[in-house]
Amino acid sequence: MSMDIIVKKGLDLKLVGKPSNEIEQAKFSQDFAVYPADFHGVFPKLVVKENDSVKAGDILFFDKNSEKVKFVSPVSGKIKEIVRGERRRVLEIKIHADKEITYKKIKKLKSENSSDIIDYLSENGLWTYIKQRPYDVIADPESSPKEIFISGFDSSPLSADYDFITKDQKENIIEAIKHLSKLTKGSVNISLRKESNSFLRELNDVIIHNVSGPHPAGNLSTIINKVSPINKGDTVWTLNLPDLAIIGNTILNGKFSPDRIVALVGSSISKPKYYKTLAGSNISTFLNLNEKNSRIISGNVFTGTMINLNGHLRHYSNEITAIPEGNDYDLFGWAKPMFEKFSVSRALTFSWLFPNKKYDLNTNTNGEHRAFVVTGSFEEVFPLDIYPMQILKACMYKDLDEMEALGMYEVSPEDFALTEFICVSKQPHQSIIREGLDLMKKEIG
Repeated sequence: MSMDIIVKKGLDLKLVGKPSNEIEQAKFSQDFAVYPADFHGVFPKLVVKENDSVKAGDILFFDKNSEKVKFVSPVSGKIKEIVRGERRRVLEIKIHADKEITYKKIKKLKSENSSDIIDYLSENGLWTYIKQRPYDVIADPESSPKEIFISGFDSSPLSADYDFITKDQKENIIEAIKHLSKLTKGSVNISLRKESNSFLRELNDVIIHNVSGPHPAGNLSTIINKVSPINKGDTVWTLNLPDLAIIGNTILNGKFSPDRIVALVGSSISKPKYYKTLAGSNISTFLNLNEKNSRIISGNVFTGTMINLNGHLRHYSNEITAIPEGNDYDLFGWAKPMFEKFSVSRALTFSWLFPNKKYDLNTNTNGEHRAFVVTGSFEEVFPLDIYPMQILKACMYKDLDEMEALGMYEVSPEDFALTEFICVSKQPHQSIIREGLDLMKKEIG
């Protein structure tokens, strides 16, 4: 079964640095790290200490709020250091990897009982790949979703091509979907680009949504809002194809190996292409910069996490982006015509004359934080049937009733990346939404 979804509102930001369809094996990194901050809302309880030896798949910590949710080591080796911050908060778990990885033996999943599947996924660190709406956090294993939504493509700038990086993962992905479908009484929904020839179209027990239109067409909130809006008390689970491949590989082969084919992209990269590596690996093993003064991002330019030259590939990232750091300024830049800058308005820029032009943009925000003014521009790039300005302001003054009424259950911070990008007031939209979601989870549950 398939459905067509046309997204009319949005914005495709075309940037220099798209990867070529070439995959290279990255050098093996002996420097790995796991960051609890990648898992929003999780309060880690460590089960390892410094100098402990671990195998790939061994438990490093679990969530104090849900002890069933466990987080495991991506490689075998020795716990080199546990970095802590204020109030002994765990910031980073550093692992010195063995040259030859050894794996924790995982028994084959034979049961089709939902509780057995959940226990298997939780015990082996696979539950971390399943998120839920509302609140955009790791799914509660005690809940039951009305539906499951799987992202089959990413529409963000310079994003990895899911069809390309999962072309050899057919068996793993189908195996993962087969088991996940047992966890809901509703349907399993997969979003694909309308022109995609993905093998997922061959599956019978899923609903394929053929999506066309600009970013954020690839965001699952866009699909959920049009297909199955979330009301109070509803829960849906979300995943993407690269994460499904890791789940399926573990089920079929009995070992946890978070393999990633990562898109190395951006105008600061000398040879943008794909690299095969492991989640948590040091990016210096495959990073090639042509611009020293660059910002390196694990993820895309809208929602990724800034890291340094010796940083690590974060848990959910399928790309590493590098663009010039915007710490230089143009003399009278605000008062002269700009031909190499992008803008959704026609003030001083000419980007609207060249819709297919690719831009070499930097991190300069071209302005500073100022009063939050109403411009009407957010609605032009926000495809959800929700009022973006009103919901942002409701979050800022913490009106829970208004947040509920405006559709807060359906959104995630990434849905406001575009409105943040075009905001003339330079407000941190994603942070505002995240704080609003955290408040709702705390007060309403």
